Amino acid sequence: MNILITGAAGYIGSHCAINFINNNYNIIVFDNLETGHIEIIEELKKLADIKFIKGDLRNKSDVENLFKENKIDAVVHFAAYSLVEESVKNPSKYYNNNVVGTLNLIDSMVKYNVKKIVFSSTCATYGEPKYTPLDENHPQNPINPYGSTKLVIEYMLKDYDKAYDLKSIKLRYFNVAGCDEKSRTGEWHDIETHLIPNILKSTFENDSNKKFKIFGNDYNTPDGTCVRDYVNVEDLVEAHRLALEYLIKENKSDAFNLGTQKGNSVREVFDTCQKVLNKKIDVEIAQRREGDPEILYSNSQKAHKILNWHPKKTIEYSIKTAYEWECKLREILAERSG
Repeated sequence: MNILITGAAGYIGSHCAINFINNNYNIIVFDNLETGHIEIIEELKKLADIKFIKGDLRNKSDVENLFKENKIDAVVHFAAYSLVEESVKNPSKYYNNNVVGTLNLIDSMVKYNVKKIVFSSTCATYGEPKYTPLDENHPQNPINPYGSTKLVIEYMLKDYDKAYDLKSIKLRYFNVAGCDEKSRTGEWHDIETHLIPNILKSTFENDSNKKFKIFGNDYNTPDGTCVRDYVNVEDLVEAHRLALEYLIKENKSDAFNLGTQKGNSVREVFDTCQKVLNKKIDVEIAQRREGDPEILYSNSQKAHKILNWHPKKTIEYSIKTAYEWECKLREILAERSG
């Protein structure tokens, strides 16, 4: 079975590629390498005889050629911009890439009779939580353009199911953490916005941002800092494979939340990083950031029940693998520059 993975040179997409390779799927990887990295593709090529196609979903001819020249049975779609703050400043960039790119993708799927897609969505489609834990019935009312683009795509997929019988699974996930246990891939963003890698980066001598900031310690939570749901990336991509297998078997569209169903505060994550690394990390308390909900975590019972998905990896494991990747990344960057 030939699976197309878009955005496979990025963080979650590359972990998904490893999972699919380990489970004996043939994969075709498609990426424009704008935020992904060719070094990650080279690591994937060491694992299996994968086909890498450099192309851009915004370019209709790239997408057309992709489907015309390759036998594709199903799609797992990650390719998207995902920086919330940037999306607020430049919504045009996000609608053009995320929405128009996906439209080109699913139009080609319909044209070439590829009727199954697993879509990387987000809990940002829910917006400000009206209750926690968030389940799939929570109102979807995004508060930033990034979340809005993902919700538009969910609506598109719903309409394409009715009109063209294109079946989709939408996976809405929370905070993703950790890296491949063998450090073959990991988080590698030019602008890093995620909590754990930013804590870890602050521990390296040559990092320009030596002091880590906690934004707000006066929330109505046990220790005053925001609470989030950190799901391990290897657990997360297992859910993508299970979702595709469910889609193949049941031929039925659906949506699932993916999280651990428990929250960790920013302070807890920070303290766990100090414990795992066995070192003291400098921290500075800063003002709250606008739009940060104080508590946000998932109800993932539906994924447990229907997909038989059960996240297993601990926050300690996520931090350990993330730190090992940060060390490896510095070696990669040194080789690249030198």
